[in-house]
Amino acid sequence: MNFRRRHQDEPEINLIPFIDVLLVVLIFLMLSTTYSKFTELQLKLPVADADAQRDYPKELIVAVSADGAYSINRQLLAGRSLDSLSAALTENAKAGKDTVIIISADASARHQAVVTVMEAARRAGLNQITFATQSSGNAGK
Repeated sequence: MNFRRRHQDEPEINLIPFIDVLLVVLIFLMLSTTYSKFTELQLKLPVADADAQRDYPKELIVAVSADGAYSINRQLLAGRSLDSLSAALTENAKAGKDTVIIISADASARHQAVVTVMEAARRAGLNQITFATQSSGNAGK
């Protein structure tokens, strides 16, 4: 006679079918949920001119008008020569070589006027240049 105990296998819980069912329920809930906005409260948020309060020491805005006049940070330059523009850029570059030149040229400004600003920035040692534009929806405003 064999009186040894037989080893019973421990019961094993298989989680894969459970996870499959949960994923199906989750997908069903995601597809059937309506994402509606709650409009019980009508709020009018306060308005502030944040750009006027902030100082951008690394940005230098150079505007070019239709007739070829230059202004740096809304201050009109007296001369239109390359040397005077380069000197003004060097003087107004507060962050040194890290200053970003933002060229905001009129749509009807001459191409040479914009190239002059780029050349003046190169002479001043400022090589980070970008152009300001407006979206087509704001063109008439």
